[in-house]
Amino acid sequence: MNARSEMSYAGDGRHTNSYYAASANPAPDRPSLKGAIEADICVIGAGYSGLSTALHLAEKGHSVVIVEGARVGWGASGRNGGQIVNGLNASLQTIRKRYGQDTAHFVAGMVQEGGEIIRERVATYGIACDLKDNNIFVGLTGAHMRELEERRALWASYGIDNQEMLDREQLRDHVRSDLYAGGLIDRTGGHMHPLNLALGEAAAFESLGGTIYEISPVTKVDTEAASPTVTTAQGKVTCRTLVLCGNAYLGEVVPKLAARVMPVSTQVMATEPLDPDLAASLIPGDDCIEDIRYILDYYRLSADKRLLFGGGTVYGGADPRDIEAKLRRNLAAVFPQLAHVKVDYAWSGNFALSFSRVPQMGRIGANTYFAHGYSGHGVTGSHTFGRILSEAITGDLSRFDVFASLPWYPFPGGRALRVPYSVIGSWWYGLRDRLGV
Repeated sequence: MNARSEMSYAGDGRHTNSYYAASANPAPDRPSLKGAIEADICVIGAGYSGLSTALHLAEKGHSVVIVEGARVGWGASGRNGGQIVNGLNASLQTIRKRYGQDTAHFVAGMVQEGGEIIRERVATYGIACDLKDNNIFVGLTGAHMRELEERRALWASYGIDNQEMLDREQLRDHVRSDLYAGGLIDRTGGHMHPLNLALGEAAAFESLGGTIYEISPVTKVDTEAASPTVTTAQGKVTCRTLVLCGNAYLGEVVPKLAARVMPVSTQVMATEPLDPDLAASLIPGDDCIEDIRYILDYYRLSADKRLLFGGGTVYGGADPRDIEAKLRRNLAAVFPQLAHVKVDYAWSGNFALSFSRVPQMGRIGANTYFAHGYSGHGVTGSHTFGRILSEAITGDLSRFDVFASLPWYPFPGGRALRVPYSVIGSWWYGLRDRLGV
């Protein structure tokens, strides 16, 4: 397959004006790809998927280069809510119904792996990213609480027993909001500074001899030849194995993949630093929180006691006109005392949504691999899939083949109508949220 179209990046590829970019650890500006080079393995994308794949391969002694259109962590990996949430977007119950019990057992055996990889990376390479434990799912209604209890029981049936139900009063030890009926704490979840995690993983990869080229948007990918090629504005890589990890920002470079997923933007804002006593009164346990509505809120405290509050979706990946206005009403519903708090940063970023809400992994031709479509659960999923891709490239296809064999489903109406159909579905589920059903 020959595909020609440029991955789209604004300006000089600098990071968006986010709290994460403003508080990022020092990192070098890496060179653009210039001229023709050869590589054993080439990875497109220096987000979590690409970094995880490349780092696993480098640890095994392979020669790997990464080609990044902007900067390390420029996309979703450096903009997300920073929450380590176990599981896929599609529930284990959904996976069992859709793909069978064997697949559900397989997925259950790896839903905590991404978080374990993150913690191992942080410990092994001394990555400073404010890593903390505990993720809490909260429910607003009795129906939500029944859903959480069903989740806890189902996960326990697969031997995952680290989750604990919290009633309304028990939840107040973790989050002081009158909005919730209770929650479910996952003590193997957590949160961190996502851009600093990506920067730390990039530095770890380079310490093992890996090379990263930044500001090198891909204009053409050729997977037909025995040795795939990647062409940028000023350079070209010929490699034995190619790995596509552009996810929501791969654009039209590979049309076969562009049709499989849809970019969806989500928004985050960061308040000014809060008084420590006020911050402790909001989230006493310093956990990260997300509710279980279809259009959910998610939030946590940063290391300098800002409230990082996210939510909302825009199908097609466009940025809202006023991110702060969009999120502030929800923030005030959770914490009325912050209704007029100053917001220092507000930003948006895209994730890749698959119609089934299950990540996709596969191969195009003999020597090109891909992974994408984490559907909002990419922090953990991308780290796991990076390991699985590295296993496949080095000869162990056992886990890769399970995911590669799962059927993927196109969006209703095809690419032309996927956004309006998704908006209609979002409206319907949002109405159910508002009605509490």
